[in-house]
Amino acid sequence: MLRFGRFSPPAKAQLGTRLAGLAIALDALLDQLRPVYAALETPFQGLNPRSLIVLSQARGALLATLARRGIEIREYTPTEVKSAVSGYGRASKDQVNRMVREILSIRDAVPSPDAADALAVAICCANRSRYDELVRVHG
Repeated sequence: MLRFGRFSPPAKAQLGTRLAGLAIALDALLDQLRPVYAALETPFQGLNPRSLIVLSQARGALLATLARRGIEIREYTPTEVKSAVSGYGRASKDQVNRMVREILSIRDAVPSPDAADALAVAICCANRSRYDELVRVHG
């Protein structure tokens, strides 16, 4: 883990401005870290329609930014992510946050629920990447 946090565009800004702010913030982070791939969680289908629309718009801005830069995108379901960090695909947000802090030895700062979720996706991706590589090499 290099760092964690969240992008928070101004709540009162128009939608286009908020989405552009997300893309600009992600671009700046990508300039600093130069990742080869990025991991995202697939949307949870139990969201209310309004939340799903807002999430889809934000995901679209992030996916377009990553694709424009040629960064490979890996996606995982919420169940896969929860299983990867807690061993239980229906773990609560508190359980996921607690396991993320334990796995990454985070003692000083407690990640926000959003940051903990993102770190859980990164842990899932790291574990799956190792597994996929072993399968590729050893069949």
